[in-house]
Amino acid sequence: MTLDTLLETDAVVLGIHRATLEELVQVARHRRPVAVDEAALARMKPSEDWLKGVMDDMKAGKDTAPIYSINTGFGSLAGRRAFDEPSDAAELSRRLVLSNAAGVGRYVDEEVVRATMFIRIVSLTQGYSGVRADIVKTLAEMLNRGVYPAIPEYGSLGASGDLIPLAHVAIVMSRSHTGEDVELDSGEAFVDGAVVSGFAAMAHAGIERLPLGAKDGLALLNGTSFSCAQAALALYDAQNLLETAQITAAMSIEALMGFGDAFIDELHQARGQRGQIEVAARLRELLSGSGFVDGDADHDPVRQPPQDAYSLRCIPQVFGPVKDTLEFAAGIIDNEINAATDNPLIFPTLPASRTLKAVSGGNFHAEYVAFAADFISIVVTEIGNITERRLFRLDDGTLNRGLPDMLVASEQIGMDCGYMLPQYLAAALVSDCKTLAHPDSVDSIPTCANQEDHVSMANNAGRHTRQIVANIESVVAIELLMAAQALELRMRMPAPAGAEQGTKPGAASLAALAYLRSTASADGRPIDHLTEDVVMYPRLRKAGELVHDGSVVAAVNAAIRGGGHDAADR
Repeated sequence: MTLDTLLETDAVVLGIHRATLEELVQVARHRRPVAVDEAALARMKPSEDWLKGVMDDMKAGKDTAPIYSINTGFGSLAGRRAFDEPSDAAELSRRLVLSNAAGVGRYVDEEVVRATMFIRIVSLTQGYSGVRADIVKTLAEMLNRGVYPAIPEYGSLGASGDLIPLAHVAIVMSRSHTGEDVELDSGEAFVDGAVVSGFAAMAHAGIERLPLGAKDGLALLNGTSFSCAQAALALYDAQNLLETAQITAAMSIEALMGFGDAFIDELHQARGQRGQIEVAARLRELLSGSGFVDGDADHDPVRQPPQDAYSLRCIPQVFGPVKDTLEFAAGIIDNEINAATDNPLIFPTLPASRTLKAVSGGNFHAEYVAFAADFISIVVTEIGNITERRLFRLDDGTLNRGLPDMLVASEQIGMDCGYMLPQYLAAALVSDCKTLAHPDSVDSIPTCANQEDHVSMANNAGRHTRQIVANIESVVAIELLMAAQALELRMRMPAPAGAEQGTKPGAASLAALAYLRSTASADGRPIDHLTEDVVMYPRLRKAGELVHDGSVVAAVNAAIRGGGHDAADR
């Protein structure tokens, strides 16, 4: 299938409607192509025309006042007209890109780069940036032809825009307006897994590098796209993680013969918190048909007192606010994906009494993104906190209601460690998150001769939240493995009081268990029931993949709701 055919049939078309998080993930993670609608290009034209008029006046020798980023310096140099010669406007853009490509650290993942470029296209096509259509068309071509600029992880303060990371994109796609194309000044990009020059990457993809014009440099660099990309991907994974964590929590509740009273609807309606009510309802769905849960709205509990430890009993009260907070963050990120965030923005429709249509403001300040990322970090860490406590309880023979120590029924007690070390791993990961979850948004270091005296640190917040989500995906993966082991052990034991022989878990837990056992580990061997010690890391890696890709949620939903599943099941 040719690229043109692919674009016609499968592309995410930008400019017709608000871009969505799902579309961003499809483009960033699954390399779905993009197309820019003609209506979006038309929306860009008025601001481009106004800017062209300013440049035409300069070329005609008309006196032109300083206009930030067009004929002035940047930052604390904003009030100084940098030149009188119109052609220098293009040179100003080029030098800005060169000077700002100053990042260090490891290169970020391809999906972060692609998400960044996706958001930048959406931002520029809002029509307030004054850039020409070729700029966004080139970014779209880079996405569609697999040009993956190498962006170092460190450099952005999350204010004045993500200048340094975005410069590492702009330097790959742009060249000098003089026609000189210096390969050493073309940045870096990946081709077939190897880092090459931007010059080589664009040539390999058959894309012409563009000369920049007036304001193009700052329009490409000044915005929240990089920080927002990290927060958006973290949010998407956090939402899936919460869905998976409810499934593994239900499996642990069954394995530990928990009480159903904690999930009765009336209890949660009495508090009135939406997320808590929804999580309790989901847990009732997941626990439906279980022979191991004691008591529900229609039946008295048999054992006394009918109270579990908080890591079981209070799941709705913990996961509920997690759910509500993620929804709040989703609203912020949805807006930011579709926002114009560079500076100045051009509004040709301002009254005729105002000749300066370029308006300087602070839409580049990423406090919204920083808060959203920090909130995601905090609540995902709490998913890990409460989950790790259940892992500890599953391993402890004095707390797990009759299961063997470390969840291994060894012929010689003490010969096997069983699931001892996965709980260690979970403890280490959760502890790491407790440090990473310190809010980055409360920090600020003044820069640029104190002109930029308050910054958001949204990039740091985004980096940290992605690491936190990855950490807790591993913790939930450990619960998937341990709860599956514990359920199988429980099914081999005498039925609990009040239950019939042959008692089994509910359909949801059985589906998750069956899906796990039908999946090969990372080394190709089965993820089978543990009867003696085996090497654990291949199982842990594969379980982590099952959590990350949403397949556990899809398998369970298909089993308990009947039929297929779609993206909403994630």
